[in-house]
Amino acid sequence: MRLIGITTCFAITLLAGQAIAADPEQKAEVAADKAEVLEQKAATKDSVERSPAAKTITKSEAQAVDPAGEAPLDDAITCLSRTIYWEAKGEASLNMEAVANVVMNRLGHEGFPNTICEVVKQGSEQGACQFSWWCDGRSDHVEEDAPYTLAKEIARKALNRQLTDRTDGALYFHDRKVVPDWATKYIKTAETGKFLFYKPRASDSATR
Repeated sequence: MRLIGITTCFAITLLAGQAIAADPEQKAEVAADKAEVLEQKAATKDSVERSPAAKTITKSEAQAVDPAGEAPLDDAITCLSRTIYWEAKGEASLNMEAVANVVMNRLGHEGFPNTICEVVKQGSEQGACQFSWWCDGRSDHVEEDAPYTLAKEIARKALNRQLTDRTDGALYFHDRKVVPDWATKYIKTAETGKFLFYKPRASDSATR
């Protein structure tokens, strides 16, 4: 009888451990599914008022995605988080939020793809990436946990449409330390401590 009790307890403990281990994976799957729906709504510019409400991504769900910062870039949360991280890690959250704004503004806009990962990777096939970190030849794995945790939280809010657009609709940006030729073609919309932001003039196309 005692042996049966011990065996039963062991089985319960084992099952509980498996459930705990599986929980982050389940949260990550749920987050990816929600993100895909939110991404599609953003790409088609569905207004919150006239479209059915999509389920928002929770903090714990977003943080369960790509926990080690080494996953392939093939889902919206990872692609957006990694872009925020590499473009503005170590900077004030304002800069990180503004990078997220540009990615979301590009999503589905004329001249830009309809998924976040495609937006981030755009131009790599010609060797002229829109976001330089994606094809700079270096590892894309995360190096610092805290900035990546913040990047994922900002990505979550951006996908949930809970993030203020600090760029006033910008589609382009550059570091203050550089002055690219293309900047003179567009209207400057906003500035942060690290970046300058731009959008096309009314008569211009959305490509450069």
